[in-house]
Amino acid sequence: MLQLNNLSPAPGAVKKNKRVGRGPGSGHGKTSTKGQKGHSSRSGKGTHNGFEGGQMRLYRRLPKRGFNNRNRIVNDVVSLEDLKRIDAKNEITVDLLRAVGLVHGPNPRVKILGDGEITAAYVIKVHGVSAGARAKLEAVGGKIELIPHARVWAEE
Repeated sequence: MLQLNNLSPAPGAVKKNKRVGRGPGSGHGKTSTKGQKGHSSRSGKGTHNGFEGGQMRLYRRLPKRGFNNRNRIVNDVVSLEDLKRIDAKNEITVDLLRAVGLVHGPNPRVKILGDGEITAAYVIKVHGVSAGARAKLEAVGGKIELIPHARVWAEE
């Protein structure tokens, strides 16, 4: 009767592992099936990413362009025209702008720009305001409070 303790694979289905480097009696001694000298016989055989057989690598042949500024500050922008969707009685904060759908994405900073005209006096608490937006808001009796924002990377 077939049971777990007497199971065995079909004849010829399983080969023995090739035990290389175990002496001449194994049939795979001396050079361990790696042939004679050369790159392929050395330890760590293989090429690294970008290796093109000794030819100058593509990323070194192409010219360098551009610059990524690590200290760049990215703001989500909201124009004064968009603030008309919000009731002037509410204090405008970043959370309120997110809830209304004027600010999207993971960026925590918000800046108000001076596009459009406003008639209501808003009280705004954000991270930045353009000079034009500040002038228009103060002209209708609005108030602006800037939120200090800590840098998210470690200072050096």
